[in-house]
Amino acid sequence: MLEIKNLTKVYPDGTRALKNVSFTVEDGDFLVVIGLSGSGKSTLLRCINRLIEPTEGQILLDGQDIIKADNQELRLIRRRIGMIFQHFNLVDRSSVLTNVLSGKLGYITPWASILHKFPSKVRNEALAALNKVGIADQANKRADELSGGQRQRVGIARALMQNPSMILADEPVASLDPVLAHTILGYLEDLNKETQISVLCSLHYLDLVQRYATKVIGLKDGVLVYQGDREDIREMTDEQFKEIYGEEAKRVSAGTLSGEVRE
Repeated sequence: MLEIKNLTKVYPDGTRALKNVSFTVEDGDFLVVIGLSGSGKSTLLRCINRLIEPTEGQILLDGQDIIKADNQELRLIRRRIGMIFQHFNLVDRSSVLTNVLSGKLGYITPWASILHKFPSKVRNEALAALNKVGIADQANKRADELSGGQRQRVGIARALMQNPSMILADEPVASLDPVLAHTILGYLEDLNKETQISVLCSLHYLDLVQRYATKVIGLKDGVLVYQGDREDIREMTDEQFKEIYGEEAKRVSAGTLSGEVRE
């Protein structure tokens, strides 16, 4: 279980990106974070694994405070938290297989990681992860030869190499077309249901939220302004919608943001 308690992040320029945010993620949840650009979604996800250092509050993973963890403890914690990025975060000149193997760096010695020496068992595990997301046949291609959807599948396979109990997905489908968006979210949903991996995912569109989320939180200017489940968001009132997206926001169809407020 993940517990966020009074989480605050203030950047050096004085920007308060998160303001006393508190919520809980139960094991097996598919929790989606919604809100406009600048609402604090990416900051929240990156604080959880301390890619960004929080300013105040607690982040408890099964009772252990991630904020207080020293470097050695944080290395072990990060094994349990996979990360998927909007812009894939792959090494373009390296092969697909090498990119996936990098997800195992937290499990091998620093010297072996520098030399990229992985046992055959680990290589087989990487191929199995690629097979799970349907691109094992692309293993020997350079990462920059793949399409956007294929590159994001590599990101998922890399996260799987950590054997995580939780996956953080920071706008994982923002640069993909609607068909590919459903494909990628479908893989995450399958992992969530089959292995009970908790997923925390930030998304743009409410139709995707309604389809995939089991729980939802909404941020506005760093403040938690909405919490609900799948049924709650399907029944979201105009007042609740505007609380998250602002007074000028419009729903042009069932739960889809208008162009004026879309990220």
